[in-house]
Amino acid sequence: MSATSTTPTISGDTASAPAPYERIERQFIGGEWREGSGEKTLDDVDPYTGRTLFSVRSASADDVDAAYRAAREAQPAWTAMLPQERSAIVARAATILDARKAEVVDWLIREAGSARVKAELEVQLVRAGMLEAATYPARIEGRILPTGIPGKEGRVYRSPVGVVCVISPWNFPLQLTNRSVAPALACGNAVVVKPATDTPVTGGTLLAKIYEEAGVPKGVYNVVVGSGSEIGDAVVEHPIPRVVSFTGSTPVGQHIGELCGKHVKRVCLELGGNAPFVVLADADVERAVDAAVFGKFMHQGQICMAINRIVVDRAVYDEFLERFVERVRALRVGDPNDARTAIGPIVNDQQLKSVLENVEKVKASGARVALEGRAEGRVLSPIVLADVRNENAQEELFGPVALVIPVDGDEEALRVANDVPYGLSSSVFTRDLERGVRFAQRMEAGMTHVNDAPVNDEPNNPFGGEKESGIGRFGGEWAIREFTTDHWITLQHEPRRYPI
Repeated sequence: MSATSTTPTISGDTASAPAPYERIERQFIGGEWREGSGEKTLDDVDPYTGRTLFSVRSASADDVDAAYRAAREAQPAWTAMLPQERSAIVARAATILDARKAEVVDWLIREAGSARVKAELEVQLVRAGMLEAATYPARIEGRILPTGIPGKEGRVYRSPVGVVCVISPWNFPLQLTNRSVAPALACGNAVVVKPATDTPVTGGTLLAKIYEEAGVPKGVYNVVVGSGSEIGDAVVEHPIPRVVSFTGSTPVGQHIGELCGKHVKRVCLELGGNAPFVVLADADVERAVDAAVFGKFMHQGQICMAINRIVVDRAVYDEFLERFVERVRALRVGDPNDARTAIGPIVNDQQLKSVLENVEKVKASGARVALEGRAEGRVLSPIVLADVRNENAQEELFGPVALVIPVDGDEEALRVANDVPYGLSSSVFTRDLERGVRFAQRMEAGMTHVNDAPVNDEPNNPFGGEKESGIGRFGGEWAIREFTTDHWITLQHEPRRYPI
């Protein structure tokens, strides 16, 4: 392993900050920081500067096996802890995150290409998720159920599933790893995390350090860093994990779902999106524009919930488009470390190429260029394409590109909003809130927000999608269900009369 730099440059007041974590560019298996034994060496690259932060030797299938065995060995003692003890450890992680906020923010900027405003928001989301999960040990409940057999008592005990596999993406790496890790740990499970190779620190080892410092025992949290082509199937197919929690693209999620079905594992999938942002004829256009700018361009549009299609009634179409383009043109583009920057870099060259290719396809279909952008390095300035037809907006762009679709009336708006294979998040704007609710109830999505952007994530609410956007829900009582299992136990208090 070689390292150009293994610790971030900390911003702001560091007088009382703890010393930055060191040597976090390794595998974390069984409580030990160690080299991988795979054949490949992976470079962790700053998307904005192109500089290699460090290189790490990939994990192998043997490393994956070692991580799962360590998790299985450590899990029973973790489950046996008093609920208050597990709760305290998870809550302590939030306190450590507070103390290390500047360090974590800088890692998100350098490794994930997050603009500072996005990085700080992500830390807030992770903190909230930790505090929510800290309540779970006291919320895991069983039930007493009636039976139809004389003298029988029926009980349902809720228990941890055992070992959980977490596979996380690069766009909101800290949040989308912790969203599964914190609940899984709080519910008494051990975890093995495979972060995206673009974000091995913010998607895996940084949280390992935080939870290790908080007091999570050795083996309960493990990280294996490696490419999907080398260890992806091994991580999913290994016989030890009983639940696989994956956040990422729909094609990869479909493959993971097939593997889980083959091996009879429970799967929780949060996949691609194509969020519609619907502006009805009676909408407050200025409010809608504010929400659309945030919902489309936060983190360069690299968010599963980000607006992919802006669907606007023709009665307010021209007004909306004019105001929207004016606002978008003023967004600051460039260095993600600059607090004034709204739009930073695309995560890697392959993703940038994909975004630009999709833009050309939409242009070729007859869309009008309302605002042209250009790429400088991996930084792509905003693009707004108007008069788009919905059939040409079926792909998730995952970049700073807004597609604006005109419609006539609520029914056409609803048809267009639903006419994609995806159904993650969505929005509708109207001055009549109950009209908005009635419209929202007919949207084919796991989440719909009336008079707000589709980019919403609160840890006590059900987060998840419909159709090809996934299976299962994160957050609150729904997360407890995902990472626990029911065990029906009966007690026969008096002799039973059998039919034979």
